[in-house]
Amino acid sequence: MAYVLQRIVTMVPVLFFLSVMVFGLIHLIPGDPAQVILGQEATPEAIQQMRMKLGLDQPVPIQYWHWLQHVLTGNLGQSLVDGEPVSHLIAQRLPVTIELAVGTIVVALLIAFPFGILAAVYRGRWLDAAALFTSTVGLSVPPFWLGILLLIGFTVKLHWFPSSGYVPMWQDLGQNLHAMVLPVVATGVREAAVLMRMLRSSLLDVLHQDYVRTARAKGLYGWMVITRHALRNALIPVITTGGLQIAGLLGGLVITEQIFALPGFGSLLVQAVFSRDYTTVQGATLVAALLVVVVNLVVDLVYGVVDPRMRLGKESR
Repeated sequence: MAYVLQRIVTMVPVLFFLSVMVFGLIHLIPGDPAQVILGQEATPEAIQQMRMKLGLDQPVPIQYWHWLQHVLTGNLGQSLVDGEPVSHLIAQRLPVTIELAVGTIVVALLIAFPFGILAAVYRGRWLDAAALFTSTVGLSVPPFWLGILLLIGFTVKLHWFPSSGYVPMWQDLGQNLHAMVLPVVATGVREAAVLMRMLRSSLLDVLHQDYVRTARAKGLYGWMVITRHALRNALIPVITTGGLQIAGLLGGLVITEQIFALPGFGSLLVQAVFSRDYTTVQGATLVAALLVVVVNLVVDLVYGVVDPRMRLGKESR
């Protein structure tokens, strides 16, 4: 529990720094939000009144303080384009992106673990060569290109999957999974290739450690040594890589969402940027940064579960 509290406390200055960065960077974007709301035909007097209404006539530190107070209460402001609460827009779009990211990681794990372990165990044999060749192909193929190929093959030619028409899982789980198969495969192949290479390399290193040789000398079977001793210690770099992949996926699924017409968080952010919807950009960027921080926290906690030495590092020293 002390380890968890310590990790949570260390998040506070990080979150404060992120809030300053998000607020400051938005103010560096050229353009006047009051002008965006009122349009190009608005008079200078009307623009000035709108700036006073939005609080833009006040010094930036005061604007930040008011914005931070609202954020702490869950109020991210209203969209400058359609007037809807930003938190409402994010709540509508974020589950789609989270589902896509989780599905991507599940596909990546299902591919990476068996092939990564087999490649390490049978190093130098045809199975290792096949795994390395497959991972190289997976790294070389951009997800958007693979997504287009999957659409052409399984949607246009075979008519097995829909090209659009996302349905939330709480409305119809079957249709939801049917619509998400191709997107998660398109993005999961590349992530699987990264994890598979990392797991193979890490496991090869562990298999040459003295304690693994000792376990084998005591008569333990090969797969028992791998599953009980080697694999657990080989997971640390894999978890690190997986955490970075999840954090990158949350903000990097924009193209996949566009190809498969998914109403996700990334497409919301892109639309807000192009329409100069500052409050939506500000709120979405802050939420994306918070998600990355939370993912890093979860990764740190998983470190403690996989390797107790990290959780008890201070006491052991």
